Amino acid sequence: MHVSVVDNFEKIPASGWNALVDGSNPFLRHEFLSALESTGCVSAKTGWLPQHLIVHRDASSDDLVGALPLYLKNHSYGEYVFDWAWANAYEQAGLRYYPKLVAGVPFTPVTGARLLSIAGAESATIKKQLVNSALELMREHQTSSLHWLFLTPQDAQLLETEGHLLRTGCQFHWSNPGYRDFEDFLSTFTAQKRKKIRRERRHVQEADITMEIHTGTSIEPSHWNVFHEFYHSTIRAHGAMPYLSREFFHRLGETMRDRIVLVFARRGADYVAGALNLRGTDTLYGRYWGSRGEFHSLHFETCYYTAIEYCIAQGLSRFEAGAQGEHKLARGFTPVVTRSAHRLAHPQFSRAIADYLAREHLDVHAYVNELNEHAPFKKALTAEK
Repeated sequence: MHVSVVDNFEKIPASGWNALVDGSNPFLRHEFLSALESTGCVSAKTGWLPQHLIVHRDASSDDLVGALPLYLKNHSYGEYVFDWAWANAYEQAGLRYYPKLVAGVPFTPVTGARLLSIAGAESATIKKQLVNSALELMREHQTSSLHWLFLTPQDAQLLETEGHLLRTGCQFHWSNPGYRDFEDFLSTFTAQKRKKIRRERRHVQEADITMEIHTGTSIEPSHWNVFHEFYHSTIRAHGAMPYLSREFFHRLGETMRDRIVLVFARRGADYVAGALNLRGTDTLYGRYWGSRGEFHSLHFETCYYTAIEYCIAQGLSRFEAGAQGEHKLARGFTPVVTRSAHRLAHPQFSRAIADYLAREHLDVHAYVNELNEHAPFKKALTAEK
């Protein structure tokens, strides 16, 4: 096997990369990752220096048999697995936490494969080679740590076997057992919770707001201009960094149009809110939203209810509406455990963080169990889950 480091995603053949990717996850596709880099959203300037690993059968072969999306970082923004306390502890001890290596998809808290390989008997060997090469790169750059974000259970198990520390988190996902329509979904709620959702949807209707969904060829350049404005409105409201540019959204529309589901709220002739979703084989992924002005319950309608209706109509089995958010529980989303893996070069800090993660793991599972006790579904249905 021959492993090399690539600092520009467009140097990697799209067909070779996509052949390694499970088609159900749009964020791992070459089109998405290259759009981030080609539009400057991911670069050394923004603190995400590409260091992707690719594996060929030998030095003279063009056959791509393995890959890993990997970045050298000088901050912890845009990861959604928070290690700021670790960085502060290093600083207080007079040690350097940055740079660090991060394996994952920038600004995207979506579980997916990180150790990409061809199927078959060679897969285990290729994945182990990727892990070893990432660790070698960690030593070469003298980074404090290597972090693998939003892992599949299979990748998490392999990395634990290879000496990484596992960390758990929590998100909220919606599941579709085969609902006929939105009312069928609401019929699983307790009467009080069902009444609340109907009232929230009514608030939007009474404000003379109608909802639109645009996919595929119905998405026009003007839609991206409006959505970019909405994206910036949310970024400004939270004091966050606007990583994603107008050019990025337009590029996404050009290269992944068949994966895009744009939800817009219209009042008269104007759009007043919008949400961006990407569609996989059986899952809808909610990513960004924004609005002009304040409208009662419009966030819930734009980001959740209209998208759930879309999932039911399309027969999608799951809707992942982004990171965190306990308010999703009352709207039919249930807690799901997420996984990451971490390797720290400093032995004392590694032991201290291992102790912390063991306690955090117990806290996360206790939190999930408590949340399930407050799910909005009828008790008989909750017991079945």
